[in-house]
Formats: sequence, C-alpha cells, structure tokens
Amino acid sequence: MDIRKKITFNYVALSTFSTSLLCIIVFFLFRENNRYHFLKRLDDRSKIVSSIHFQKDPEKIKYYKNLKKNGLEELIEEEEYVLKINSENSFDYNTNLNLPNSFYTNILKTGKDSFERDNKYYLGQIFQENDQKYMVIVGARDRKGKDTTVYIVKIMLFGGIGFVILAFLLGRFLAKRVINPVARITKEVKRISASNLHNRLPEVRNSDEISDLTNTFNNMLDRLETSFEIQANFINNASHELKTPITTIIAESEIMLLKEREVAEYVESLENIYSQASRLGNLTESLLKLTQTGYDGQKQVSDIARIDELLLDVKSDLDKIYPDNRVSVRLNFAPEDSNLLLLPCNKPLLELAINNIITNGVKYSDNNEVFVNLSANDEMIKITINDIGIGIPPEDIPHLYEPFFRGKIATKYIGYGLGLPLASKIIRMHQGELQVQSEQNKGTIVTIIFKKLNIKKSNV
Repeated sequence: MDIRKKITFNYVALSTFSTSLLCIIVFFLFRENNRYHFLKRLDDRSKIVSSIHFQKDPEKIKYYKNLKKNGLEELIEEEEYVLKINSENSFDYNTNLNLPNSFYTNILKTGKDSFERDNKYYLGQIFQENDQKYMVIVGARDRKGKDTTVYIVKIMLFGGIGFVILAFLLGRFLAKRVINPVARITKEVKRISASNLHNRLPEVRNSDEISDLTNTFNNMLDRLETSFEIQANFINNASHELKTPITTIIAESEIMLLKEREVAEYVESLENIYSQASRLGNLTESLLKLTQTGYDGQKQVSDIARIDELLLDVKSDLDKIYPDNRVSVRLNFAPEDSNLLLLPCNKPLLELAINNIITNGVKYSDNNEVFVNLSANDEMIKITINDIGIGIPPEDIPHLYEPFFRGKIATKYIGYGLGLPLASKIIRMHQGELQVQSEQNKGTIVTIIFKKLNIKKSNV
C-alpha cells in the first residue's frame, strides 16, 4: 500500500471513529434529555391527580379536571392510580398495576421513583393529606420521544455515511496535497547522478518539513559535489606526484644499465635515485598517515595527554629536525590547575597534526620567528600558532584542506600539500576546530580550539 492510500485510509478511519463516538454521545444525551422532560410532565400530572383526589369541593374537582384536560398536553395510554398507604411497608395494592416490587419499595423509602418498560414510563410519589399518606402513580407512553429518537438515529446514520464518503474524498485530496511535493522531490532526485551533481532541487519557500527536506538534500548535494571534486583532484594530483619520482627512478636505472660507466657516474645516478626514492617514501608515508585518520576522521582516541607537555614534545622534535628554528612556545597564559590541560586524544596523531602546522610556519616564513601560545579554562583549550611568513592569498584559503593543493606562492617551497589536510582531519577527529587567518606577505595565525562540551564522555 502506497503512502497516499495509507494517508487516505487512516484519515477515513480516524474520522469514522471520531464521528461514531460523537454520534453515540449525542444519542445518549438526547435520549436522557427526552426522558427527563417526559418524567417532568408525569410529575406535573401526579400533582394534579393528588389535588383532584384531596379536594372535597365538586367545583374545585371540576377545575382541576379541566386544567388537566385543556391546560396540559395529552399523553398516550395515560394511567392514574392513588394508593392508600397503611404503614411504612404496606399499602392498598391495585391489581391493574404490574410493576416490580423494587419500584414500590423505593417510593416508600425515598418518597419518589420512576420506572420504564417498553418505552412506557411510570412515576410514583407520596402525598400526605390530614395525616394520611397516599401513593400517586402516573404512567404514559412516550411515543413522541421514541419517534424523535428514531428520527435522530436516522439523521446520524445517513449523515455518518455521507460524512465517511466526504472524509474519503477529503482524505484523497489531503494525501495528494501532502505527497505531491515529496513525489516532485523524488522525480527531481532521480534525474541527479554523478555526472550532474551541480543540479539542485527547486527551493520551497514555506517553512515546513518539505522545505527542510529540500534544503537538507541540497546541502547534501553541495557536500557530495565538493567531495567528488576533492576526490578527483586528489587522484589526479596523487597519481602525478607518485608518477614523477617513479618515472625518474626507472629512467635513471635504465640509463645506467645501458652500458658500463665510471664510478662517479654511478654515484651521481644512485644519489639521484636515492633522492627520488626518499621523496617517494615521504610522500607514501604522508598518504598512509592521512589514511590512518579514517575516511571521516572519527576514529576512537585512546590516550589522555597534557597539552603543555605535548607542545614541548613537538618543540623537542622540531629542534632535532631544524636545529636553528626560531619557534617559541609560550605557556604564560596556561592555567595553574593541570587538570584543565588534560585532553583525551591519540597522542602520536595529535603531535603529528600540531607538528605539521608549526613546521609550515617555520618553512613558509623562511625560518623566521613562530610563536605558539597556549591558554585553557573550564570551557576550552586554545592553541594559537602565529608566524610572519609569506601568508596565504584570499583565493587559496577555501582550498587549504584539499590534499595536494598548493597555492601559487607556495610552489617554490618543497612540499606535497598534505600537511594541513592531515592536521585538519586529526583535529576534527578529536572534536576540535581549526581556524586559519592570513594576509599575504604579512603572516598567518592558526588557531586550534578544543571545546570541553564537544569531547565525548566515552573518550575521557
């Protein structure tokens, strides 16, 4: 069963249930109202009957009889009985009455009671005259009430059937109106493939779930298109970067194998092969580390490290690689409470990420000063890396995290364009934020923020 039929069926079922419930309530309320008013009429009759019985004056008796005949509405199959009460539990019984004993018992106890049988009502109550009690019983058939009840039942029956038919038509209309936008989205989605990811769903201006669905899908297409572009660039650049040293090694080896050569030529060729092999090794290692972080950068972390100690370890590693580096690690703003500096992390990977960022600062500032500042509080840990190097042009900033991307002014420096994308993935893996602010020829400020609320409790 498709969604349209389900919506129509559910709408009709709910409408039928609610209408039936309403009809039942109305029926019982209507019937109870008829019963109340008919018993009220019987009560008036019983008072007149008692008045006629108690009067000794023929003129007054005649007056009450005329009032009963002309002043009150005629009742069908009307019966009137006046029974003398002898004691608390006995009275003069009339054999024409065929009523249950409980009816008489309730009248004697409470002074008044009513009884219904086959749509005929009986009302009995006690009257007293000169220390003598009498039980007045008046009975009549409520044919009018029965007829009006049957009439209202017919109205509700045929009206209910008509309403169900109307509910079915309205349900189909509602289902069509609700599903049409979804059907339109489905039709448009089927037209989108990997070859035309630039297509988007038409915007819906209404602020409802369909609009949210359209916007969510368009945002997903934006991410997919960007991912496809990055993937295509990655494959092209990776194949180019890997092909160059491999081709050089093969060509150099083939040349050396063509004939015997002098020792100096072999040494020069081996040095060239070693240089290209080292380049290939470094590139392969960078690619493997990029893969280590996982496709979505969400691998589980396992260590708890102090960020100040981690920064000092990174500085120690830099001193071995670049002995004359001018990196300054400033811990002036670090809190005295060491617990505020603790961070659940994969320590080797996080060291690699921060090392890559600081190394970029050293490299692209021609070994000028690089300042690393650390601050922390109850809400976050913040690392700021500031260099005064060549900076980044504004048009290059959106592409910084694409593997193998290198800006125009950065191509004169040795590198593969993998350091910052790798660092970005590692920091994102640790629920951190990486922010880059830069101005060409004035330097770059890289800020790493780890918000305590974003760190998963399972990692602590």
